Amino acid sequence: MSSTNATFWRGFIFLGFSSFGELQLLLFALFFSLYLITLSSNIFIIIVIRLNSNLHTPMYLFLSFLSFSETCYTLGIIPRMLSGLVMGDQAISFVGCAAQMFFSASWACTNCFLLSVMGFDRYVAICTPLHYANLMHPTLCAQLVGISFLSGYLFGLGMTLVIFHLPFCSSHEIQHFFCDTPPMLNLACDDTGLSELGIFILSLLVLLVSFSLITLSYAYILAAILSIPSAEGRKKAFSTCASHLIVVLIHYGCASFMYLRPKASYSLDRDQLIAVTYTVVTPLLNPIVYSLRNRAVQMALRNAFQGRFLGKG
Repeated sequence: MSSTNATFWRGFIFLGFSSFGELQLLLFALFFSLYLITLSSNIFIIIVIRLNSNLHTPMYLFLSFLSFSETCYTLGIIPRMLSGLVMGDQAISFVGCAAQMFFSASWACTNCFLLSVMGFDRYVAICTPLHYANLMHPTLCAQLVGISFLSGYLFGLGMTLVIFHLPFCSSHEIQHFFCDTPPMLNLACDDTGLSELGIFILSLLVLLVSFSLITLSYAYILAAILSIPSAEGRKKAFSTCASHLIVVLIHYGCASFMYLRPKASYSLDRDQLIAVTYTVVTPLLNPIVYSLRNRAVQMALRNAFQGRFLGKG
C-alpha cells in the first residue's frame, strides 16, 4: 500500500490545543460557554424573526438566513474542537476531513454572499425608499438567498477539490482543531504552489466580489445620507446600516487574514487564535450586534421573553 493510500485509510489526527497542557480544560469551559451562547442566540434570532410578523421584511429575512448559515458553520467545527480539548488527540477519517472542509468552506463563503445581499438591501432601502417594496419583493429575496447558498457551495467544493487532490504522505497529524486549508497544505508532501495559488484565487474571488458589492452599495448609501439636510435624518439613516457594517468589518478582517496570505506566513498558535475568533466569536457577534443596535429586534426579543408575540403587521 502506498503512503498516499495509507493516509487515505488512516485519516488524520487533530493536535489542536495539545500544546496548552492544563489550560485545555479552562479553554474548554470558555469555548463551550461561548458556543452555547452563540448557538442559542442564533437559533433564538431565527425563531423570533419567524414568529413576529413585524420582522417579516427582507432585512430580517436575510438576517435569519445569516444566523442559520452561521449556526451550520459552527456545528461542523466547534463540537469536535470541544471534544478534542477534553480527550486530547482526536482522529478523523480522510473522507470526514474532506467533508468538514467542504461544509465549513461552503458556509463561510455563503456568509460572505449573504452579507453582500444585506448590503444591497440597505442600498435599496436608503437610496430608493419609495420603490423598496416593489424592488425587494419575496421572489427576488428568495433568489438572492438561493444564489448565495449555491455560490457558497460551489466555491466550497472548489476549495476542497484543490486541497484533497494533493498527496498527504508526510504526516497525518493536523496542527489545528479542524480541517482548514493552511494546516492541510502543510501536510502535503508534493509541491503546493499551484494549490496555494488556486486557494488564493478562489478566496480572492469570494472576498473581492462580495466585499466590492458591499463597498459599492455603501458608496451610494453614503452619498444618499450626506444629501439628507437634517443631522437627525442622517443619523437615523446611518443607524440602519451600523450593525451590518460592524459584522462586515469583523467577518472580512478575519477571513482576509486567514486565506489571503502566503504559506510561509502561517503560524500555528497565531492561526489557531484567528481561527477561534472566526469560528467562535464572529458567529456570536451577529445576534449580539443586531440585538443591541436594532430597536425592532429588541422589541421582539422583549416580547418573546414575556411569552407573547405581537402579531401586528
